[in-house]
Amino acid sequence: MTNKKSTVERRSLIIKELNQKGKVNVNNLSETFGVSEVTIRNDLAQLEKKNILIRARGGALRVDPVGIDYDISEKDKINIKAKQSIGLKAAEYVNEGDTIMVDSGTTAMEFVRNIDKKAGITVITNALNIANQFYNNNEINVIIPGGVLRNKSFSLIGTAAEKNLRSYFCDKLFLGVDGLDIENGLSTPNIEEAHLNATMIEMSNQIIVLADSSKIGKRSLAFICPLTKIHILITDEGITNEQKKAIESLGLKVVIA
Repeated sequence: MTNKKSTVERRSLIIKELNQKGKVNVNNLSETFGVSEVTIRNDLAQLEKKNILIRARGGALRVDPVGIDYDISEKDKINIKAKQSIGLKAAEYVNEGDTIMVDSGTTAMEFVRNIDKKAGITVITNALNIANQFYNNNEINVIIPGGVLRNKSFSLIGTAAEKNLRSYFCDKLFLGVDGLDIENGLSTPNIEEAHLNATMIEMSNQIIVLADSSKIGKRSLAFICPLTKIHILITDEGITNEQKKAIESLGLKVVIA
């Protein structure tokens, strides 16, 4: 029973490291747990059978379902405390007189809840639920670019939305993403949403990405842009020192909420 328990615990810790870093190394795991590399390879083989990872040369990579696209009501239940902290911190970057652009998403919603009392700003958004947040605030000017409703995110997308967005320049874009990866950049599950996000980036002076630490190291279906195009990442304390340093090496400012 003791050996079986230690094996279960070891594999659980391997999964935890895999989720944090996106990959694991056989040699490092062998040293960490004080077991042979053969034992670690067997652990990885068993986890691969469960579709938790893909074995690669010298280690393994996390399996990410890049095409999964949750409803906003489902996403709202995931990492809510981290999203609330990120939203509160992001509100500090909004100044009186700013024209800001806000994408759809649950972290973006936490952000706008904290700017509801700010005055003299203009909010451009393709998200109906975010626009609705300001329905009784006469101090905030809201612009909705139009488009086709995407029910899963309450957002307006498509050619009309992209064309209309090009009519507006803004000071800051607050962008939520599903994936943020050093090599693969920013990504989201929906192709049309990715195109719209790329247009938002093009029309904005400063790009501020709002992403909880579970998004770091992940890749979703549709590419938005490389990390070098963004200026600030606001995330939570779950980000590792290794991830933070790697992102900062690209010239980004990393803010931990």
